Amino acid sequence: MTRIALDPFVADLDGESARLRAAGPLAEVELPGGVHCYAVTHHAEARQLLTDSRIVKDINVWGAWQRGEIPMDWPLIGLANPGRSMLTVDGADHRRLRTLVAQALTVKRVERLRAGIEALTTASLDRLAALPRGEQVDLKAEFAYPLPMNVISELMGVDGADHPRLKELFEKFFSTQTPPEEVPQMMADLGTLFTRIVDSKRENPGDDLTSALIAASEDGDHLTDEEIVNTLQLIIAAGHETTISLIVNAVVALQTHPEQRKQVLSGEVPWENVIEETLRWNTPTSHVLIRFATEDVEVGDTVLPKGEALIVSFGALGRDEAQYGPTAGDFDITRSPNRHIAFGHGPHVCPGAALSRLEAGVALPALYERFPELELAVPASELRNKPIVTQNDLYDLPVELG
Repeated sequence: MTRIALDPFVADLDGESARLRAAGPLAEVELPGGVHCYAVTHHAEARQLLTDSRIVKDINVWGAWQRGEIPMDWPLIGLANPGRSMLTVDGADHRRLRTLVAQALTVKRVERLRAGIEALTTASLDRLAALPRGEQVDLKAEFAYPLPMNVISELMGVDGADHPRLKELFEKFFSTQTPPEEVPQMMADLGTLFTRIVDSKRENPGDDLTSALIAASEDGDHLTDEEIVNTLQLIIAAGHETTISLIVNAVVALQTHPEQRKQVLSGEVPWENVIEETLRWNTPTSHVLIRFATEDVEVGDTVLPKGEALIVSFGALGRDEAQYGPTAGDFDITRSPNRHIAFGHGPHVCPGAALSRLEAGVALPALYERFPELELAVPASELRNKPIVTQNDLYDLPVELG
């Protein structure tokens, strides 16, 4: 099996994803920093592995971790070993931690956030409309970023004054280019910040999920402070990054497919189709770290060996022809059915999927209703990927509002 090294600069994600698919449903890969693991790259096999009880989140199963081969200053250590939370445990412990979050993020509860999301969207669009006409605008910074960060912060009870520091730390957290000597301090700073937020909510609880987690621990649910802090960090990180990329990637897809843009703007095709096709075709999450095999697991004609690490390459399996047919590589908002698994599958499926869909479902039509003549300010080929192997993220999205 040929080992494929993931590019830490993410210069050609589509090409890399194609190479991973071609390597078979289970590809041997090298993560930035020289860390070896396997990647599942085909849709059917990903669904199989994501529900296989022999594939667990406990990092202590990882042979390389046991042998001390993974340094604590590895740039991706915060993603591989983020501390105890619903992301890193299985079975009863996972259900216990996830239940509280799932109760706060049911479709019905999320729908109650619609009015607030609409108000935040309108405020952002008003700010854009006040800019001088003809001025180039970074749509990511001015529109795609503020909305999900404000929404998830309100849900978790995080003060807006913490947003700049969160942005700074999360950029280091996700980046493969963070200098190794800065990784331990970055992780410590994140822990300090979220501990302070939890302590503040313990003193002054509110109608937010962080306060609910604290109350549950005090009512006998036995959540530790570490679990509360790490759950807060997990939801903030995942809750805004995924939605930012979803909004940005949808705009790029529509701007580079003008006929399909006309279809959705005319009402011929619903915005829901745009969101689901973007999630499949240009998924916000390129690779998810990391799961571990408790025993040898057959994957097609190959084997994931016991003690090895597995990543799920959503960027590759989203264009799997075995699942989506010969047009898997095409962006097509009329695609039906479109049974992607961009938010995961099985017990660890993303609990914030409904919230992300709602935010994009409000933001995108409002953006194009206000600025129907919006155009990219640079060719799509010149848009720059950030050096993040887990997130399909751009540095910026320069546009002209028209």
